[in-house]
Amino acid sequence: MGLTFFGLTPTSAKEYRVNFLTQIHEICFYGQGGYSWPVVYDMPLWLRKFTYSKIKGHYDQQSEMMKKAKEGKNPNTTNMLNADGTVKIPTKSSYK
Repeated sequence: MGLTFFGLTPTSAKEYRVNFLTQIHEICFYGQGGYSWPVVYDMPLWLRKFTYSKIKGHYDQQSEMMKKAKEGKNPNTTNMLNADGTVKIPTKSSYK
């Protein structure tokens, strides 16, 4: 039985560290230059989790919007290409 420090075992300590470093990387990468590694590393835990969840929420929302646009679920959009890839010529009835 190994000693634990604040409840971390050798296995859970490794998992925690990977999650911690992944979270820092994703904030720096997806923050698009708004955050540097030392700043995020030294952030309080509550602020880092908040920042991570806001960035993740933004990209999840953006991904959902792109998915809907590709599926054509937005009723305010029209497809300007024919099935063969040529451009549709608008008719007078298509103008509103």
